[in-house]
Amino acid sequence: MKSTTQGPKAIGELRQSQVVSTFGPGAMVDLPDQSVLVSGLEYWRGDRKRVYEERLEARVAELLGHRTLALYAPPVDEEDPRAARTGIPTFAFPSWFLAQVDRKTRDRRGNEVRTRPLVHVSKLRGGKEYVDDERKAHDVVPVGFVQACPNGHLSDIDWYTFVHGGPDACRGQLWLDEGGSGSDLAEVFVRCEACHKRRVLGAAQLAHSRALGECRGERPWLGPRSSEDCTSASNGKPEANRLLVRSASHAYFPEVLSVISIPDKDRAIRDAVDKVYEDFLQYAEDEGDVTRDRRKQKVAVALTGLSDAAVWEEVRRRKQGLKPLTKSLKQVEVETLLAVTEHSIDAPSDKDFHAGARSLAGLPAWLVDRVERIVLVHRLREVRAQVGFTRFEPNVPDFEGELSLGVKRAALALEPEWVPAVENRGEGVFLAFRKDAIASWLGREAVARRGRKLEAGFERWMAAKQIDRATFPGLPYILLHSLSHLLITAVSLEAGYSASSIRERVYAGESGYGILLYTGASGTEGTLGGLVQVGRHIEEHLERALDEAALCSNDPVCAQHAPEDQYEERFLHGAACHGCLLIAETSCERRNEYLDRALVVPTVAEADAAFFPEVR
Repeated sequence: MKSTTQGPKAIGELRQSQVVSTFGPGAMVDLPDQSVLVSGLEYWRGDRKRVYEERLEARVAELLGHRTLALYAPPVDEEDPRAARTGIPTFAFPSWFLAQVDRKTRDRRGNEVRTRPLVHVSKLRGGKEYVDDERKAHDVVPVGFVQACPNGHLSDIDWYTFVHGGPDACRGQLWLDEGGSGSDLAEVFVRCEACHKRRVLGAAQLAHSRALGECRGERPWLGPRSSEDCTSASNGKPEANRLLVRSASHAYFPEVLSVISIPDKDRAIRDAVDKVYEDFLQYAEDEGDVTRDRRKQKVAVALTGLSDAAVWEEVRRRKQGLKPLTKSLKQVEVETLLAVTEHSIDAPSDKDFHAGARSLAGLPAWLVDRVERIVLVHRLREVRAQVGFTRFEPNVPDFEGELSLGVKRAALALEPEWVPAVENRGEGVFLAFRKDAIASWLGREAVARRGRKLEAGFERWMAAKQIDRATFPGLPYILLHSLSHLLITAVSLEAGYSASSIRERVYAGESGYGILLYTGASGTEGTLGGLVQVGRHIEEHLERALDEAALCSNDPVCAQHAPEDQYEERFLHGAACHGCLLIAETSCERRNEYLDRALVVPTVAEADAAFFPEVR
């Protein structure tokens, strides 16, 4: 798949998964000789493969306020040179450039600084070169600063208004003066040659300064003149523009939803009852009538593999006019994984999901009363779809895999009829924990005390981010999330995959507690069998992970970290750092947040809150 400008020439190549996860509509991309903005979906051209995933389609349509929305893989480039150009077009952005002129000047303190002309594209020769007063041509590079707002809107900085402190008729040549290395914005100034006004760029970074004015709602990735009203969700007033470094990590956060394509047992019951409800089952008055109706061949065939109790529950729901129970994306997955038996592995396999439970015989004593099930997932399919994006702050799915309906997300298209999606196939291992073991652990005073510290950090984080409403994930989630990171590091040594290619899904709801470690990729990794083999003796990897977690290379500093510490500003971390729990963000479902080693094993600072107190 290739990205193109508005001409016939391709300017770069991307994998389809990169489009969904990193370079979707509205993303700024730095190329060797230009900077571009990925266009909206209306501009994408070429053959698109439909990606089918009913649960994900329904949730995406709900999020975007549509009745239906299809999922398609990003278009693939046409290899035939005689065919029409296909791919993902891009727009040149920004419109301001810095001329590569080697000049020095002195600031007001007499220090020597580097200075370069700041030039609009309309003043460049051929749109590519800056010609100075001596008629010498100089190469240019796109300016590294633009303006954006939390609603995702993006535009060029009005440099004339900025340097003059407001609207001004002066149109003198602008210069960018850079002191030091140029990385400290307190040493970067914009200067007007005609009126000698000068303003530090760091002023645009100050909170509530409104130095860049109010956002006009510009959306250049949807077209040159696309805009919308821009207001703050908190007070209804226009958002202020914020300074944004084009290459900064917070310039683009894609909002991605993912599901594991596994059989939904409730859907199977509904589909089976659909076949015989009108002719037979609508007349049933109790479970016994369902049993008698099974004597009819058509009913028996339709209800094969389903219990009379489950069928009667569905019939009763329909007779009472009740709607099907709405379940979260993760709830369906964990219920199916918990229902897998040891015999499932020998059953006829689904092309997207094939798994079987491993025998728990031989587990060590310290694990027997904690682990409920170990499932070897020989085959799975993950579908990931992008529904929008944000800037400055990410909007990641909640702990049930859902995105908030009320969040202001930047649009991928003016009138979306589809969203980009990618399907990955791979394997995994699922480790489920007993509810009674989790409940017993939560009942300990030391655990409650540790929980209060973590909640204090969470509240401090909400205050720092000015977030009015957010949900603390709960101690079971933090426990399982931390354990998941430890396991990913441990199993990667033997699974045949790099740690960054193993991903996690953490389940910590009423339906059950568990961790799914899986790998799914559209490339070569994903079907090596390494994770399934690891699952056959997962207890060995778990024991090694717990042993290594007891002491971090950064202890005692790591173990003694207080989540509410306002100076460290690691409010969502307990005993967690790069030496023990933090892993590649591509592997983590929560961007390396909500982690605490002390909930898993005893540490040098907290010995009594661990779920595994006897393993050192």
